[in-house]
Amino acid sequence: MGKRLVDNINSQYIAASNLLQPKKSRKKIVAYVESYDDVFFWRSLLSEFENDEYYFVVMLPSSESLQKGKKAALMNRLGCGLGQNMIACVDADYDYLLQGATYTSQQIISSRYVLHTYAYAIENFQCYAEGLHEACVMATLNDRSIVDIPAFMRLYSQIIHPLFVWSIFFYRKGMLNKFSITEFNSAVSICSVNLRRPEEVLDALASRVRRKLNWLESHYPRYRTSVNALKDELSQLGVTPETTYMFVQGHNLFENVVLKLLTPICAQLRRERELEIKMLAEHDMQMQNELTCYQRSQAGINFILRKNTGYKEAPLYQRLRDDVRQFLANLRPQG
Repeated sequence: MGKRLVDNINSQYIAASNLLQPKKSRKKIVAYVESYDDVFFWRSLLSEFENDEYYFVVMLPSSESLQKGKKAALMNRLGCGLGQNMIACVDADYDYLLQGATYTSQQIISSRYVLHTYAYAIENFQCYAEGLHEACVMATLNDRSIVDIPAFMRLYSQIIHPLFVWSIFFYRKGMLNKFSITEFNSAVSICSVNLRRPEEVLDALASRVRRKLNWLESHYPRYRTSVNALKDELSQLGVTPETTYMFVQGHNLFENVVLKLLTPICAQLRRERELEIKMLAEHDMQMQNELTCYQRSQAGINFILRKNTGYKEAPLYQRLRDDVRQFLANLRPQG
């Protein structure tokens, strides 16, 4: 049996199952996501809207194989399986910023049964600047602020913004051989942050970005006007100098920017807490017991970030909430 036919049958089955339930039973809506990591994010969002009328079940793309990813969750279902009883919840990647330049982008921005992150991926939400201090507190159980993390991320975002516009320009034109995503990621990654002089890593980043910008402008002067126009267009989509980090490749932001900042911060916070315990302990036994208790209560910042929900006040997350509300408002009354 063909996969598209199976999708249609599955969607029809869910709809029929809903109709067979008593009138006061809740409507079931299946939400397909890309991978294991996406389940918690979308479950957390969709559960806010469950009530006596409907509820969501978040699922991986296939119950018949281990196939995952956007194509599995989205492309093979558009126009057939998706509908009021079956939706797709996916990372936007660059498809949102492409604004219909590719088939996948057209489907993501136009289908009423597709929810997308607007940000590149869920990792970008996990790296939302305003929630990162709380993540450090959860990891270390120490609430001292060593670095102004939102200010650091704001400066980081402002520095990379003009280079990001060039990157999206070439991506839209399909000219990745001129400036690839890999090249962009390499240019905007940072080294581990020196907590005594955190500005140094940003200064080095700014110098690297300026060199690349100068190279692009000297080699492709004919594109300058188009790139400036694209900057204005992207601003209308929410990509400003301060928010650019939310639209870059999420995995690179997570691994090569945010962890490079938070790892030394958490190490310092742990050292401070352990030193405090050693200073306040009245004897060796108390010190060892307290240190053991503290160490058992900690968690790795990598793990904490992946469970971080400090992004729920982010403007892009509010847009996601609005999209869920709009989807539910368009549901036909159960007959």
